[in-house]
Amino acid sequence: MTGPTRAMVLAAGLGTRMRPITDNLPKPLVQVLGKPLIDYSLERLDGAGVSHVVVNTHYFPEQIEAHLAGRETIQISHEAERLETGGGVANALPLLGNRAFYVLNSDALWVDGPTPALERLAVAWDDEKMDALLLFHPTSRLIHYTGVGDYHLDPGNQAHRRRENQVAAFIFAGVQILHPRLFARVPRGSFSLNTLYDKAEESERLFAIVHDGDWYHVGTPKELKVVEEAMVRGNISVNSR
Repeated sequence: MTGPTRAMVLAAGLGTRMRPITDNLPKPLVQVLGKPLIDYSLERLDGAGVSHVVVNTHYFPEQIEAHLAGRETIQISHEAERLETGGGVANALPLLGNRAFYVLNSDALWVDGPTPALERLAVAWDDEKMDALLLFHPTSRLIHYTGVGDYHLDPGNQAHRRRENQVAAFIFAGVQILHPRLFARVPRGSFSLNTLYDKAEESERLFAIVHDGDWYHVGTPKELKVVEEAMVRGNISVNSR
């Protein structure tokens, strides 16, 4: 099975919840066990055989560009005005080709199960019936999680957003495959990918698989400490697949 050969890593966020660490540092360069967050994502993509990666920038872009300098497979998509997740991907579409591609949040940190998550997404992808394939993680396996979840998943792996006053068993893990056709007739400028997930759900083209390894969200200094402690406790190498 040949998976996507192109990908985008979302790295243009302001990282406001990670302050004061991000007062003078873009969040993708915040280190977890001595390694910048963005490097975890790039290593996963390299392991999946991705040959071309687009990284969007906005906050302290020169730091990210300096960190990535010399990596011939990486192309920068700079945003003078922040375009959010959906606008950022839409802006980079000319660099991503006309086939399905991976999109990763740069603050999504995960440990694979028996089969790498990106490989599992590639195997599950069905170009005829899907516009978006998301990676979900069970809320029951999250550290110190107090939310009510994001999505339900039916027996056919179609995803359905949690409605008001509902509790859902899964959160979106910030890892996905998207097809360029999902971006047809999108609004100009800044918008969230959530808009497109809802569009795909309405047309019954939003699907998901459930991650079978560990997953961490690194959003605040407290979460950073918890994640590092969990990784050390689990004897997880920063180079583990």
